[in-house]
Amino acid sequence: MMMGMIFMLLGLMLGLGYSGWWFTMYSLMMASLLFMGVFHIGAGVSFVGYGLSMDGVSFWLVLLSFWISFLMILASYSVSKHYNYDKEFLFFVLLLLFFLLVCFVSTNLFMLYLFFESSLIPIVLLVIGWGYQPERFNAALYLLFYTLFVSLPMLLGIFYLGSTSNTLFMPLIECSGGVYLSLCMLGAFLVSMPIFLAHFWLPSAHVEAPISGSMVLAGVLLKLGGYGLYRVFPFIGEAFYWYGSFFLIISLYGGVLVGLLCLFQSDIKSMIAYSSVSHMGLVIGGMFTMSCSGYCGALIMMVGHGLCSSGLFCLANIIYERTHTRSLYLNKGLITVMPTMGMFWFMFSANNMSSPPSLNLLGEIMLINSVVSWCTPVLLFICLSSFLSCCFSIYLYSIVQHGQVSSGLYILMGGYLREYLLLLLHWIPLNMLFLFSDKMAFWI
Repeated sequence: MMMGMIFMLLGLMLGLGYSGWWFTMYSLMMASLLFMGVFHIGAGVSFVGYGLSMDGVSFWLVLLSFWISFLMILASYSVSKHYNYDKEFLFFVLLLLFFLLVCFVSTNLFMLYLFFESSLIPIVLLVIGWGYQPERFNAALYLLFYTLFVSLPMLLGIFYLGSTSNTLFMPLIECSGGVYLSLCMLGAFLVSMPIFLAHFWLPSAHVEAPISGSMVLAGVLLKLGGYGLYRVFPFIGEAFYWYGSFFLIISLYGGVLVGLLCLFQSDIKSMIAYSSVSHMGLVIGGMFTMSCSGYCGALIMMVGHGLCSSGLFCLANIIYERTHTRSLYLNKGLITVMPTMGMFWFMFSANNMSSPPSLNLLGEIMLINSVVSWCTPVLLFICLSSFLSCCFSIYLYSIVQHGQVSSGLYILMGGYLREYLLLLLHWIPLNMLFLFSDKMAFWI
């Protein structure tokens, strides 16, 4: 089944000249629904074939990749409407999805590295080709070179592990190195999440990327780093156990500072991007506790954040398509001209601050439990980070929806049916998957 979906993606890429925009979108939607209905989540590992296998983590991240890719095409209808190289756009979206699928189901460490790095190529081309401002070239270079800088040590570490373990099949790898080898293996994944102090590429990439680029960056690409940590922790965790506290403290401390930084942003997309760094800091902290609740909470938080952050970027793009600005100083009082969108702004802002019944709430409870069990005094950082998350979510909603409409803006229309469908398809799984959250813990 999984191999059939991979071959379906290759067929869609080869047949883009004959298949249209809507056919590709509906194919991805049906593939995601079929994938969810056919595969059964269990505690074991289901082997797909050709060196590919899938467990609970892979299942949810593959499903998230399918769903976000389908929503990317739905959100980027303006590319097809204005004939802005729509065939090329669909090709890069499908190519990115292909790289992500193979990365999430690969059992070979070198294949994981290869497709992890290959996924950067379509993202960079999406940012450069369909971005908005000329600064998109600098943003794409930031994205590329931040990751490439830490990728070479990881490649050398993979070669070392292959020579010492005589295999790169991840369940059979035995790590005989120390902290330096562990740093080489973790660097690329921590920058991809990103960890605080290595996060400077993320806001610029989000601000300059088109809506599809922002959605896949927030929805899936940040999760590649977490998936890599899941895969390398089993064979480097023991060597790195006593040094992981450094990254845990940095991520929690960075979550507080980035939360403060969110309150000083004047760009809507930049504020949402910095909020992603704050949430990923808690995910990194929970994973470095190396506990069951930390691992489960990180997976739930990653899926919930992927849907919530992608939905917020869609809302920001809906405003940008009408006002042609993302400034918080100009986009005010929109609840008077787009009241239904104001309801969606409220729901996604509430989910961003981890309100029930969203997945973010359950993931945050489990992560806080794991981190406080590791060290009680860090509860101060968690309290500050959660409080600031609430502050900038309320600030984002209130400043966009309330106040006096700027005299330079003329908005005489509400939302389109396509936009309401797009937002509902983000919000429904974000809040309804809470009922199936026990399935996310079966892989432990």
